[in-house]
Amino acid sequence: MGQKINPIANRLGYIRGWDSNWYGGNNYGEKLLEDYRLRRYLNVRLAKASVSRIVIERALKLVTITICTARPGVVIGKGGQDVDTLKEELKKITNKDVQINIFEVRKPEIDAAIVADNIARQLEGKIAYRRAVKMAIASAMRTGAEGIKVQVSGRLNGAEIARSEMYKEGRTPLHTLRADIDYARAEALTKVGILGIKVWICKGEVYEKRDLAPNFAQPKAQRDGGRRDGGRRNRGGRRGNR
Repeated sequence: MGQKINPIANRLGYIRGWDSNWYGGNNYGEKLLEDYRLRRYLNVRLAKASVSRIVIERALKLVTITICTARPGVVIGKGGQDVDTLKEELKKITNKDVQINIFEVRKPEIDAAIVADNIARQLEGKIAYRRAVKMAIASAMRTGAEGIKVQVSGRLNGAEIARSEMYKEGRTPLHTLRADIDYARAEALTKVGILGIKVWICKGEVYEKRDLAPNFAQPKAQRDGGRRDGGRRNRGGRRGNR
């Protein structure tokens, strides 16, 4: 069963929090569709900013969007101009006031979404898939991951028949709910068709009770060490909770 289910969805409520934090009420469907449109727009608009995660929180007339990115300078722009422009664009989608927070991902090498996207972009650039995958695995293990697993599927090397190849290093216990496993998938649009990339990264095991609300949403006075510690506690597994 652990091989068939999304590892993030499987851990929701145990060691992983939700990316959308709001109460739906009677307009649940409208808010859900609005979240989908916001995320789709931001992922296309910030395609070069290495976006890992987009967390959406709602008050009565305010939508707070936290963008987790490895390249905050690309999102912020010169003097914060790009953020103001982005805020105005998002207001047209949601028809509410929008607040944008930028959260820096300190270790992009062990963030599944960023790793999968990097591999996909390399495959689109005609780099050999084995080389791209092995470089990503070596980089993740060097940065401190306990294990990583990467699966590439499609017409690899332009073969007539599509196939899947999986590369592993370390341990990725998918059945262990306390194991902090990050998962993502990406698509590479190549000349011979679409190649699919799936990435699982194990960052350790969580033994203590974890606050499931995103830490970067808390007031600064409650955070020890400001933005940096908030990121480690929320996404860094046992290491950040020492």
